[in-house]
Order: sequence, then C-alpha cells, then structure tokens
Amino acid sequence: MRPNTALARWRAGDRTVGGWLSVSNTHVAELMAHAGFDWLCVDLQHGLLDYTDLLHMLPAISTTDTTPLVRVASHDPAGIMKALDAGAMGVIVPLVNTAAEAAAAVSACRYPPQGTRSFGPLRAALYGGRGYAVEANSQIACIAMIETRAGLDNLEEILAVPGLGGIYVGPSDLGLALGLSALGDSDDPVHLAAVATIREACARHGVPAGIHTSSRAWAQRRLDDRFSFVTLGSDVGFLMRAVGEDLASVRKTGL
Repeated sequence: MRPNTALARWRAGDRTVGGWLSVSNTHVAELMAHAGFDWLCVDLQHGLLDYTDLLHMLPAISTTDTTPLVRVASHDPAGIMKALDAGAMGVIVPLVNTAAEAAAAVSACRYPPQGTRSFGPLRAALYGGRGYAVEANSQIACIAMIETRAGLDNLEEILAVPGLGGIYVGPSDLGLALGLSALGDSDDPVHLAAVATIREACARHGVPAGIHTSSRAWAQRRLDDRFSFVTLGSDVGFLMRAVGEDLASVRKTGL
C-alpha cells in the first residue's frame, strides 16, 4: 500500500507544514499540492464545499506526493468512512470532547477486528494501491481536534485512547472556550498556556501534536515550539493576502 508519508514523519518526530483548502475548486487544490506542502486538508466542516467537491479535489492532490487529509464535519462515523473511501489518508475530527468520542473516531478509521469501518474503499483502494485492505489500519491517520473546554478537561483521557494519529489544536474555538476572542494566532497568556498544556501532554503520551496558524511568523513560532504538523494558511488566506498586498502597493505607488 502507498505509505502515509506525513504520518510516518510525525511518528519519527519530524516537523511538517501543511495547507488548508476551503473553497470548492479542483484547480486550486492541484495548485496547492504542486506548491510542495507535506500535506493538505480539505475542510468539510467550515469550507465552502461538500462531498461531491471532495471527489474532484482529492484526485487533484493525488497528482503529487502531498498527503491528502480531510477535516470531516463531525465525529459521525458515516462521514469519516465516506471521506476515507474517497481516498483521504487521514481525517481531522472536530470538537472531540471525550475519550469515548475519540475512541469512536479511531474505530471508524479501522477495519475489523481493530475497529468498525465498513469495507468499500472504492477510490481509496485505487489510490492506496495493492494491499490497501490489509495495511490501511496502520496507514490511516485519525486526528482529534482539541478546541473546547470539555476537550481540555478530558485531555489526558483522550490522549490515552489507542490508535490516535495525532491531536490538532483549533486555536480560534479554543480561544472562545477560554472566554477570549476567536483570534487563533493569539499572544494572550491564557491562550498560550492552554496551547502549551496540550502540546506538553501530547509529548508525554507520544502523540503527534498539530495546530492551525494563519501566517508565516506564527507557523514558524509553532514549529519552533516543536509541533509536529503546522498549517501555514488556507487557500482563501493566501489569495486575500497577496491581493491585499499587491493592490495596496499599486495604489500607493501607481496612482
């Protein structure tokens, strides 16, 4: 089977940089993949796209060695299984509040007897290649998001769930859970302490830790903090930043 290179690097203690896909455009997905990201995540939770878009965007990413991930809409097993059958090499599961929810998500990613994933990898077997049915359990990454008060309170129990491929910090929702603003890249000491608590707990449990960022400065800061996987930004963010900078420059010097 095709190896999950991102997961292998996290397990080896390496750091990786990924991107976020929020709009339903196959060409944008392909462009982002060819940019050289270690992994890309298609966002079915907040992104302006649906499962039909996923069926076009995952093959576009597959024109490269970039690892395709999907943030599913919830920890519903049916949604997790559909994303995996479409060819995702891992899922990011939002709003995981308890160990039971984390365990259910892991189970949905594993074929029996290790889990409860139903067999029908229509595109996944083609993309994953020979041996998918036998090897998928060890190659699919189940990543739980910690972004709520309950998730923080139950962090140790969640991290003890066998089979977790990683923890991903949702810093904006985490800020709201802490009574702060939804600003993800936050220097607030309360926010910084909560993020550090999650990262340190992941290190103790040997679980790779990831986090969302929205700028080069914050991505580098989180990599320096030894996060295993960091989102540099999203398709929409990259577009608006480039447009804003170029337009401001032209208005300043050319009018």
